Parts: sequence; structure tokens; C-alpha cells
Amino acid sequence: MNSESGINTNQKEKFSILIAEDEEYNYLFLAEVLNGYEVTRIRAINGKEAVEICSNPNDIKIILMDIRMPVMDGYEATKLIKKMHPEMPIIAQTAYAMESDRKRAFNEGFNDYLPKPIRRKELIRTIIKHLPKGYLLKEKVLKE
Repeated sequence: MNSESGINTNQKEKFSILIAEDEEYNYLFLAEVLNGYEVTRIRAINGKEAVEICSNPNDIKIILMDIRMPVMDGYEATKLIKKMHPEMPIIAQTAYAMESDRKRAFNEGFNDYLPKPIRRKELIRTIIKHLPKGYLLKEKVLKE
């Protein structure tokens, strides 16, 4: 912490969130919520694309992963991403909201679970909970 300015110089403010979501409406909702924060959004439209994005160097610090997608589902994508990046927080987002679905998500390697429809406050709270140490989800400052 820089005592003169009161700014924690260990905080890293710029990072990316990967949104793996095939449904346009669901992606647009997540993008709109995150638009109010200083974060870069990256989109994958299926699990295979999410794995490919994660296999390249990037600044992704958290993944929002839909479970049911074409080409490769979120379960398989999560397994492959966790092999490359075991520490990567991956949050399941799904319309399947039964307790058995929740348990399966955790058993398959997800770090958390958000049932659809996703609530804004719950989404932000969950992202903050799983961000790596030193990272903040900082709200954008509106310029007058």
C-alpha cells in the first residue's frame, strides 16, 4: 500500500472474464451487467472455443461457463481447462437448477454454480468471491 496516496499498489485492476455462452440473449445479459465494471469480456460460443481461448496466453482470471452448449458442453470444457489451469475459477451458469445438477457441477470441477435466470447482484457477488488474490472487480467511473 502506498501510504501517501492510500492506493494499494498490489491491486491488479485490468483482467478478462471469459463468457462461454451460446445463447445470444444470455450473453448480452452477462455482457450488460459486466459493462459497468472495468473488465474485458471475451466470448466463446461453445466449449471447444473456450478451451482454445484458454490454451493461448491471456489475462483471463475467471470463466462463466454455460453447461449445455453445442460442439462441446461445459462439463467437458471445464475438465480440459482445469488440466491446463487447475487454479482457474470456473462458474457454472445453467438453466438446470435441480440440487443434483448443482452437485454434479461441483463434482465435475466447477468452483461455483449460478442457476438461470441469473440475478445481477448474485453474479457480481460470485465473481468477486472467486477472483484471484489481488484482483478487484472495479466499477467504471462515469465521467461528467
